[in-house]
Amino acid sequence: MSFSSKSARGTLWRIITLCFVLLAYLSRIVYAHQSSAQLPAPASVGNGFFNFTAIDFPGATRTRANGLNNRGDVAGDYVDSSGVRHGYLLHQGNFTNFDPPGSIMTRGLAINNRGVIGGRFVDSNNVSHSFLLDHGAFTVFDFPGATATILQDLNDSGAIVGAYTDTSGTFHGFLLNAGAFTTIDFPGAVGTVAGGINNQGQIVGNYDDVSGITHGFLLRGGAFSTIDFPGALDLTAPSGITTNGKIVGFYDDGNGILHGFTLIADKFNTVDFPGAFLTEAFRANEVGQIVGIYNLAGQHGFLATQRPQ
Repeated sequence: MSFSSKSARGTLWRIITLCFVLLAYLSRIVYAHQSSAQLPAPASVGNGFFNFTAIDFPGATRTRANGLNNRGDVAGDYVDSSGVRHGYLLHQGNFTNFDPPGSIMTRGLAINNRGVIGGRFVDSNNVSHSFLLDHGAFTVFDFPGATATILQDLNDSGAIVGAYTDTSGTFHGFLLNAGAFTTIDFPGAVGTVAGGINNQGQIVGNYDDVSGITHGFLLRGGAFSTIDFPGALDLTAPSGITTNGKIVGFYDDGNGILHGFTLIADKFNTVDFPGAFLTEAFRANEVGQIVGIYNLAGQHGFLATQRPQ
């Protein structure tokens, strides 16, 4: 997920989707809790490549679907009627919500095939931390010396990627593997975010160049390569990569409208929820499913299932 763009549209998008402080609601501290609700049966819609199903947490005003594993479990977050954001797990049609102790804003951002959830939260001092939720047990961590730490993805061996901000406010990607942090900076970039990692250790993400254009990247075998959706205005943001190398993300077109995309064997395809004016794809799994968000009379999550070809 892209964290920065110097265009007005990019700045607004960053504020909406990733804000560290503005989504921190100062009036309330939400302690760890769990509850369950049955997913209502939503109507499915389709386009030429996918069948789409909306994901809406019951009673929520906004819902995001951010993480996905091979069982079809979804990790995400929602905003309740009081304006507070919580994380959730959607498993076999049932929602369970969660918040790390001391959180005033929680986002569930990733889930691996072992069922471990990763995300970030904001504490009562408006500081952003990352967390793991492993079958009911929370672990909180921060990049050493960072002013904010944002987990983005984790693989089945527990390797974690994300981004942190240094004391000057610059974004850097990171890899946390076997307890050791490594900074990831695209060469010559003014900001880098590591957005996704697969079980082979391949990493995708995005970086800002000196002119403020946000490009995607693939980091494989220690070598970077740039990813740009053809015709994108100023944003290409890969956010997930499967073990077989399928990349998903989102880009903006010439009018600044966001669309999801897949990149498979060097071929791009657009992913748009039918009728929506904004679609972002975040994660894919090995069985042809994708999760993300769309805007159509509000913000909703979605699960897209590939149609047989």
